[in-house]
Amino acid sequence: MNRQADLFGDLPAPVPAAPAHSAADGDPEMKRLASLLPHAIRLGTSSWAFPGWAGTVYDRTLPERLLAREGLAAYALHPLLRTVGIDRSFYAPLPEADFRRYAEQVPETFRFLVKAPQALTSDYLFETREASPHFLDPRAARDLFVDPCMAGLGTQAGPLVFQFPPLRRGFTRERRGDFASRLARFLCGLPRGPLYAVEFRDRELLAAEIVQALAPSGTRLCLSIHARMPPVQVQAAAATALGPGPLIVRWNLHAGFAYEEAKARYAPFDKLVDEDPATRMAIARLCRECAASGSEAWVIANNKAEGSAPLTLARLASAIVDGGQ
Repeated sequence: MNRQADLFGDLPAPVPAAPAHSAADGDPEMKRLASLLPHAIRLGTSSWAFPGWAGTVYDRTLPERLLAREGLAAYALHPLLRTVGIDRSFYAPLPEADFRRYAEQVPETFRFLVKAPQALTSDYLFETREASPHFLDPRAARDLFVDPCMAGLGTQAGPLVFQFPPLRRGFTRERRGDFASRLARFLCGLPRGPLYAVEFRDRELLAAEIVQALAPSGTRLCLSIHARMPPVQVQAAAATALGPGPLIVRWNLHAGFAYEEAKARYAPFDKLVDEDPATRMAIARLCRECAASGSEAWVIANNKAEGSAPLTLARLASAIVDGGQ
């Protein structure tokens, strides 16, 4: 039937359909890397709603809003992408129904890395600058984050990451021991079962007493590749105090850039702009060592790391499998 104008003008444009398959379906190199990558190593991106990934992850260019709502199913069909970061939970708690909706879009073998709400990890609320009533409160963490997340994702929940934004000097230097004790109590008060990780934005918090505060609860140190933090090798060395176990890496930001600067430089995130082979090789080595020890490795890449997170992960997979840059 031909579309006709109604009394008020033209009919609205048809809503595009969500992608039904991954753009990598016909890419033999992606399939080769996926077949050779150790199963214990999970690679994924920080979120998935980027129109610039057309031809890399998605089969065509689609609106960001559509990808945010329905693109995850096609993302999860990419042979290399077996995990993804849920970042929006950092800005406000998500209900169980949202987590369940994500889980229903992906295979049972797929896993999610989920960021905890910032109200739990910042001593003030970003919007109002008022004191956060939930800062390092394990009961609030259970009610606002852990229980809804685990109920919605179930076995598809991967690491639950508590990312601490830059803290005041009192936490990082003057009363670092008090912060370590409080952090340990918080982590030990969380429900048992999930894999927890802590990520810092202050290099001073890589001090031995802070890292040791993670040990009693079995929490891992999430290695954060960010301009505020030392190189990933330095963070990995600090994490050895926790003993063997899962590796969690978030490749967030290229050195020398602020987030907004990197976003403006790299958008629409369709190509690598500033490659970082030294970081890539360091992460690849850590992944190989982790898999060889029988532990899982999780690497989440952001577009702002090199310009395009899926292409960053393809290069990383090649470095892990083939040993090259």
